[in-house]
Amino acid sequence: MLPILRDATQADLPAILDIYNHAVAETTAIWNETLVDLDNRKAWFELRQTRGFPILVAEIGGRISGYASYGDWRAFDGFRQSVEHSVYVEKDHYGRGLGKALMTALIERARAGHIHVMVAAIEAGNTGSIALHKSLGFRLVGTHHEVGQKFGRWLDLTMMELKLD
Repeated sequence: MLPILRDATQADLPAILDIYNHAVAETTAIWNETLVDLDNRKAWFELRQTRGFPILVAEIGGRISGYASYGDWRAFDGFRQSVEHSVYVEKDHYGRGLGKALMTALIERARAGHIHVMVAAIEAGNTGSIALHKSLGFRLVGTHHEVGQKFGRWLDLTMMELKLD
């Protein structure tokens, strides 16, 4: 079954919350160790909407199976045309091309929004995400070593970028 890609609504937030919290609890995709609640995701959603940043969801069989968004890369005026994105897929849909579909749609949205550069910050051991980004034209910028911790170990952060215009 092909996914339906669309803009997220407030009604999608419980599913987005579940996907986010799974990534927090079980993966190094998010370097946060604290689960969040629905109020947190509502505030995140409202901030994205206020700033004009998209939140896309992938729906399969009436169920939200992934989401992607971007926001400020750095909160200074000079960086206003650069964004950092995130893409998360529900664990039962890993490896099925959903991340690529979401990223492709998000890149199109960024181009339409006159974004100049999209930045990816990926845990260096996440070879699947790095390969996905390379397949979409992102280039490796470098790796920051031992800049974060999770699950009792130091993590390296691979930086990638895509120039959109």
